[in-house]
Amino acid sequence: MTIDFWGLGLQAVNVLILIWLLSRFFWRPVAAAIAERQKTANAVIETAQATQVQVEAALAAVSQARDGIDAERRAVLAAAHEQAETATKAAAAEARAKADTLLASARATIAKDSEAAHKANAEQATDLSILIAARLLERLNGPAVQAAFLHRLIDAIDAMPDADRTALADDPKGIEIVSAIDAGAQHAQIEAAIRSALGAAPILTFSTDPHLIGGLELRSPHFALHNSWQADLAQIRKAVNDAV
Repeated sequence: MTIDFWGLGLQAVNVLILIWLLSRFFWRPVAAAIAERQKTANAVIETAQATQVQVEAALAAVSQARDGIDAERRAVLAAAHEQAETATKAAAAEARAKADTLLASARATIAKDSEAAHKANAEQATDLSILIAARLLERLNGPAVQAAFLHRLIDAIDAMPDADRTALADDPKGIEIVSAIDAGAQHAQIEAAIRSALGAAPILTFSTDPHLIGGLELRSPHFALHNSWQADLAQIRKAVNDAV
């Protein structure tokens, strides 16, 4: 077998030329394009990473804002609940106070009405008792009772201060002797007893007043000496009503 070195040499030269041509016109542009694409890819990756960082930061901010909103919402709800509870308690306290006031007013009104009714009933009972007593005493009126009232009248005149007794005796218009019934035959006895008690001789006139029920009273324009069952019953009525 014979080796063709010229042929091998030419082929080697062709290969070298081909390699040079490929290196010159193919591999360098391709490598440059690959490098440029790699650079662009790296820039895109860096941009994507930066965008991811921004997105993560935005998500963190959104999450933080959402947490803040939730916290604020809870705070608002808690404040509203507390305010509503306070308002409810205040309204309940106000309603309770108004109810207590109304109840106290009602109790006071009931007590007042009860007291007024009790007093009215007592007054009615007193008036009825006085009326019954007056009717009974009216039946007892007579000369003996008249004599007893004359004795009481003389005692009352004797108990008067000297100045009042003198003023009564010296009254120019005289003294009116009022009795429940007509004194009749006792006129002279009554006049004598009164003048003796006064120590003077005033002008005396007689009149009757059935409302006295029984008794003898002295009256003048400026003075009245009460001495009758009417006056006694009036004092009893006043004492009973004051005690109620």
